[in-house]
Amino acid sequence: MPIDHESDRRTLDAKRERRGAPDSESPDSPVDLDSTSKKATLKRSVTEFLADELIDSAAALTYYAVLALFPALIALVSIVGFLGSSATDSLLDNVADLSPGPAQDILTNAINGVSGSGGAAGIAFVIGLLLALYSASGYIAAFSRASNEIYDVEEGRPIYKLKPQQVGITFVLLLALVIIAVGVTVSGPLATEVGKVVGLGSTGARVFDIAKIPVILLLVAFMIAFLYWAAPNVKQPKFAFVSPGGIVALVLFIVASFLFSLYVANFSSYNATYGSLGGVIAFLVWLWITNIAVLFGAEFNAELQRSQQREAGRPAPLDEPFLEPRDASKQEKQEEKD
Repeated sequence: MPIDHESDRRTLDAKRERRGAPDSESPDSPVDLDSTSKKATLKRSVTEFLADELIDSAAALTYYAVLALFPALIALVSIVGFLGSSATDSLLDNVADLSPGPAQDILTNAINGVSGSGGAAGIAFVIGLLLALYSASGYIAAFSRASNEIYDVEEGRPIYKLKPQQVGITFVLLLALVIIAVGVTVSGPLATEVGKVVGLGSTGARVFDIAKIPVILLLVAFMIAFLYWAAPNVKQPKFAFVSPGGIVALVLFIVASFLFSLYVANFSSYNATYGSLGGVIAFLVWLWITNIAVLFGAEFNAELQRSQQREAGRPAPLDEPFLEPRDASKQEKQEEKD
């Protein structure tokens, strides 16, 4: 769906004329963009997000997220289970504390169900890890398609390259989740013991409860930045541990989750409408909102990159690809056939 960016185009072209010759380098960071470019970037992010129909893409990602979620929980709980039942209890407490209202019951019940299976932790871990990799790679594939739409590029990677890449991305993201899960279950008791040794008593545990949230957010920001960098079929600039779009996505996620939790707790009629499925429906809506936030962050990242290129005077059409594809093998083969 084409969007009329003529006003943005005229504004940016006029600015380049005032500056004179194009710069050899784009602005080093989004902070270096002037206020006009920042406003135009935000405006285009919204219009392109709607034009790319990413709200529908978020619904597709929600489907794949549900398929991947429970195998991933099997793997996570199995790993934590090797540390003892107290570690599983700690994981449950942290999930209950950190997850928003619509997700709490679903996630805690799933963890209880997996941990209640008893001594099959080793088998459960292997099966869960394989299922999680396969299921979550479907999420990565859907996200890659949405990312290609954002960057206006076609998927040029042949399947024998694309699928291993998607499984590799999935593995990195699951590894980050494992680090988060093990970290919150082990570091809490460890902080308590350290507090006793150094004479802080329970203060060590309280400090940990405060400090763990920014650490978790930082790791989640890394996961989002890695997803934005690795998923689309474009040659991205060098990888940054935290991306501007990732920060936007995190802020939107936190605010939207808080507001949705308030709505579910005080105003919604999910239980009256859907009966016993009310909690499940609320959870699915929350996942959908989460994916909307992640996709908007990806769109914002792309438009920032486009603005940086245009600020430098380099070609960056507002309705065409502006970054080179990572791989154009499929298109090249098709051209040879034609």
